[in-house]
Amino acid sequence: MSVRTGEKGGRDNLAVTGRLHSIESFGTVDGPGTRLVVFCQGCPMRCQYCHNPDTWEFGRADGTGPGTDVTVAEVLERFERNRPFYRSGGLTVTGGEPMAQPDFVAALFEEAHEAPAGRIHTCLDTSAATFSAAHAERFSRLLDATDMVLLDIKTSDPVLHERLCGMPASHALELGDELARRGIPTLVRHVIVPGLTDSEEECAAVGRIIGEWDNVVGLDFLPYHTLGKSKYEKLGIPYPLEGVKAMEAARAKELREVALRAFARRRSERRGGRRPERRG
Repeated sequence: MSVRTGEKGGRDNLAVTGRLHSIESFGTVDGPGTRLVVFCQGCPMRCQYCHNPDTWEFGRADGTGPGTDVTVAEVLERFERNRPFYRSGGLTVTGGEPMAQPDFVAALFEEAHEAPAGRIHTCLDTSAATFSAAHAERFSRLLDATDMVLLDIKTSDPVLHERLCGMPASHALELGDELARRGIPTLVRHVIVPGLTDSEEECAAVGRIIGEWDNVVGLDFLPYHTLGKSKYEKLGIPYPLEGVKAMEAARAKELREVALRAFARRRSERRGGRRPERRG
């Protein structure tokens, strides 16, 4: 396996360590094809519908706390053991929030591209919680080695975003702009929560937002479900959406069509030279 020298402290990429929650060997909904899916430990967002609250807490500098330290070499060795299954897929890093560990993910993706048995397709699944356009250089190496991004757009409403996620919406919008500037293929995902993000106005606004980005290659509308509720109970955390029923898949499909029509109109307007609408 090749060894490349990272920019941080002269450390070899293969020795770079990330704090991981878990690794899934055969992911089928985390990018194209069948994929090795790496779940990072730690996320600053507190989305009310998050189904992985066990990934929230960051590991501590002394090595204690949740998660396990894993090297780039160890992740790639696991990929290589099952490489035949990933021929049409690749490697996805998700979370938690993978952009909270940009040096680890950058080193992993760089080595994936240089794998002796053949280049591995890399996919970043992110809510952009730690991204800032003012400090975009911190993530440049990571994005240089990213083949595809799954980007969460939580809501088009900045006020609701703060209430729903505990953080501003600007992080995802700024990352979306950067991905568009770089031309990195991006699939946008939006969770449909009854009573929160399921209005036609909301969904059309999501469509208009992503209509600004020419690199968008897909849009997933994910119906809210309650499958993660048991994790909150196990962790002793009150479930924020107690009483909210799961979203009907048929209605989520209808709302996706609303967003896609708005998306197509916005792209048409832009190509016709009309000035962009203000977001938020």
